[in-house]
This record gives sequence, C-alpha cells and structure tokens, in this order.
Amino acid sequence: MTENRLYLIAGLGNPGPEYRRNRHNIGFMVADALGEAAGIPLRRVEFRTLVGKGEFAGERVVIAKPQTYMNNSGVAVGSLLRFYKIPLDRLLVVHDDLDLPFGTLRFRPGGGTGGQRGMESIVERLGTREFARLRMGIGRPPGRMDPSDFVLHDFDPPEEERLPEIRATAVDAIRRFITDGINQAMNDFNGPAINEE
Repeated sequence: MTENRLYLIAGLGNPGPEYRRNRHNIGFMVADALGEAAGIPLRRVEFRTLVGKGEFAGERVVIAKPQTYMNNSGVAVGSLLRFYKIPLDRLLVVHDDLDLPFGTLRFRPGGGTGGQRGMESIVERLGTREFARLRMGIGRPPGRMDPSDFVLHDFDPPEEERLPEIRATAVDAIRRFITDGINQAMNDFNGPAINEE
C-alpha cells in the first residue's frame, strides 16, 4: 500500500463528556463506530486530534476526531492532511446537518457548508470546498428553538434507539466511498439511513 492510498476520515464534534451525546457530535459517533468496525482504537493525539491508524476496506486509513472544538476543526484537518500528504480526493468529513431529516445520510463531493461551523473552518483552512463530506441528518429544531442550542442538545430516547443502526449504515457508506469512490457511494447511500417503522 503506497502513501498516496492513505485516506483521512474526519468525524466532527466537540470534545468533553458534556457534549458526548449531543446531536452536534454525530460525526464523532460515526468515527468511533468506524474505529470499532476496523479494530482501530482512536487513542493517539496528533495535531490536537484523537487519531487511529490502520486498515479498512483494503486501504490505509487515518480516523480523526479533532479536539479543537467544532469551530476550529480546520486547524486539525488541515494539519493532518499536510503531515500525511493526503490528497483532497482521499479526505472524507463526517458531520451533522440540520437540513436533513434525522436518520438520513447524504454524500456530497463538494459545495457549500450549510452554515455548519466545523465545515466553514475546514473550507477556510483548506482554501477549497472541493472535498467529500458525509452529511448526517439530525433534523430541524422544534418550534422557535435556536439551531445553535438544538445542536448542543442530546438526542432524545427514540432517536438514541435508532443511532446504532444509523452509525452502522454510515460505516458501510464509508467503506463504499473507499472501495468505489464518491459517485458510487452517492448512488448507493444518499437517502434514509434506516427504514421508518
């Protein structure tokens, strides 16, 4: 396996136990699920990021959980890309998305940030929007709740029950991204993560 076959899979969230089950941290949850599926513990700290390195889907991967807080995610992602000399087409960022219903996941090959602060930080640091992202739907806030408050709330119990299957689907989607590329991953996984009861 050559160096240029290395992938960076970065799940976004906020560090600290008080944020662990927040909607904003679904990127961290997916990164943890990926690490578990691949047998890659995320224990090392590099560039203010918890990382794990190993093999997944026949390729070398770096799984990353930036510990910079969401708004500064670009510092960690940019530093890891440069250090490992990973090309942009082998970067995948996993993050929460208010504009998608809960339980929906959607790949995008590039484009805007949708106001997601972590993504804004990464775009600013990399100087480009042209990198893959896996958007994890968390739904819209109820009533007049401020979106910035909503994302820092924990998932409610019915949502918590569905999270394991959603995380497992996300891991399958990442596997497809690595083995077959962004276009095939979009074809196969852009839609609800699990069937509604």
